Amino acid sequence: MSLTKKRKVVNTKVDKNKAYSLKEASTLVKEINCTKFDSSVDLHIRLGVDPKKADQQVRGTVSLPHGTGKTKRVLVLCTPDKEASAKEAGADFVGLDEFIAKIEAGWTDVDVIVATPSVMPKIGKLGKVLGPRNLMPNPKTGTVTNDVAAAVNEVKGGKIAFKVDKAGIVHASIGRVSFSPDKIAENSTELINAIMKLKPSSAKGTYLKAVSMASSMSPGISLDTKSII
Repeated sequence: MSLTKKRKVVNTKVDKNKAYSLKEASTLVKEINCTKFDSSVDLHIRLGVDPKKADQQVRGTVSLPHGTGKTKRVLVLCTPDKEASAKEAGADFVGLDEFIAKIEAGWTDVDVIVATPSVMPKIGKLGKVLGPRNLMPNPKTGTVTNDVAAAVNEVKGGKIAFKVDKAGIVHASIGRVSFSPDKIAENSTELINAIMKLKPSSAKGTYLKAVSMASSMSPGISLDTKSII
């Protein structure tokens, strides 16, 4: 594939043989952005775990101090007595049966789904649709709760969920290129610290194997894991 002139210039700014400090990477990721829109900044974190083993699954949530820069669309599935508080908290969609029917028909135009424990039996049948999209409500991520207002506020305020994939990598968006380098670095640190605290006791050897940072359509920047830890 031929590269554009902008991409060729960008590639010359990133040394593929160098491991950058978090501070350096947070500055460089802004300099090499070549899109006209406010690109997301993502971290890709390779862990020394075996995701096939149940006791080495790494998943959780973290509230980024500066948010993600993206307004998330939240659906709350609840009984009528919880609808008013969910709407007041800023939920984009609130209801139950009508949205279950829409999801069964293929609708998934949301970023996060929050549900109350009492409606989970009805939602269970949606696993095949929501599971692959990481939209299934889960108590471990705080999306199954009776306090739907608090859950909506957390999501809107910058709370994200992360999960290690089959290759042992966690992919997460931690901001936008319009953020200052300090904000990018602080959000990155918050995510990495959260992942470090979840190290499985059965995981042997190096836990944090590799970390790279990239914005949309930009080359990845390798981070020095020792400086991060």
